Amino acid sequence: MHRHGYKGRKFGRERDQRNALTTGLIIALFKNQAIKTTLPKAKEIRPAAEKLITFAKKGDLASRRIVMSRINNNVEIANLLVDEIAPAISRDSGYLRIVREDSNRVGDNAEMATIEFVDREAIQKKLAKKDEKPVAKSTDSTAKKPAEKVAKEEKK
Repeated sequence: MHRHGYKGRKFGRERDQRNALTTGLIIALFKNQAIKTTLPKAKEIRPAAEKLITFAKKGDLASRRIVMSRINNNVEIANLLVDEIAPAISRDSGYLRIVREDSNRVGDNAEMATIEFVDREAIQKKLAKKDEKPVAKSTDSTAKKPAEKVAKEEKK
C-alpha cells in the first residue's frame, strides 16, 4: 500500500497520545526556550510551534484564544508567549532552529537534537528584565534621616 497523503509521524502511538506528546513538547519549548529531544520529534513540532508563534505575534484577543486552545488552555504559557516571547522576536518567519546533537541516545541509539529559538538571546534578555523587581522605597523613618542623625540616635 502506498503512503501518499498521510501526513505526520506516528511515533508508535495512538492519535490522542500523539497529540498529547506534541502539545507537551511545544509547552516545554515555550517555557524553556530550548529543549533536547529526538530528531523526528523536533522536526514534527517545529511547524506547529511556528504557527503558534505567528498567531502570538498578532497579539489580539482572537489570536491569544487560538494559542490557548492549541496548548490545552495553559493560560500561563499562552500569556508568556503572547506578551513576552513574540514581541522579542524580530523576524517574520523561521523562528525555530533544530541543531543535531553529536551523540545518539544511549538506550536505543536514537538521533538527538535541540530545538531552540533563533532569537533566544533577545528573548532571555526580555524575560530577565521582567523578572527584575524594582527596589521598593522604604517608608521607615530612619531612611529619611541623614546617616549622622541615625548614628547619634543609636548611641543614646
